[in-house]
Amino acid sequence: MIRVVLAEDQSMVRGALASLLGLEPDIEVVGEAANGDEVITVAEATRPDIALLDIEMPGRDGIAAAEELRRRVPGCRVVILTTFGRPGYLRRAMEAGAVAFLVKDSPASELAAAIRRVLRGERVIDPGLAAAALSAGPNPLSPRERDVLSAAADGSTIGDVAARLHLSEGTVRNYLSAAIHKTGARNRIEAVRKAQAQGWL
Repeated sequence: MIRVVLAEDQSMVRGALASLLGLEPDIEVVGEAANGDEVITVAEATRPDIALLDIEMPGRDGIAAAEELRRRVPGCRVVILTTFGRPGYLRRAMEAGAVAFLVKDSPASELAAAIRRVLRGERVIDPGLAAAALSAGPNPLSPRERDVLSAAADGSTIGDVAARLHLSEGTVRNYLSAAIHKTGARNRIEAVRKAQAQGWL
């Protein structure tokens, strides 16, 4: 049996996924979680073959959870299943150790087939998203520029961002200026919007 844990913050979607996978003769859902922090605990307790993670969840997101799972449950392969087919998300997920990336509007039969392929050692990526990621190119933002832009996304002042990230206000301004330039935006609000649309944050 292929042992799977699910992490999805919408309980109805999580329940539907568990039911669909439960119909497969060779797949067993051994644990469920509502967020990225919880899935680490569940995976450590159940030692699954596959962790099926949503990206956008409260607390630790699916990409951060994938990175943590790689460290703490190394035998577990991560499959990202998301509504948001953004090229930047795909790149970040692969860098975090995910071996498959699927969008939620794929047929249910494709999900089960992808889980089997991943267990055989294959990488599985939604073809449309793979093409989009190649044409979009790499994330132009440095890790620090991403941190500063993410911290500024809620409208925080330069001083608030500086305090939160333990940086000087001048350093925050420099990172924001670089991020605005690299995203081709006119201001930081537009830079945040463009970076989120690409999945760079």
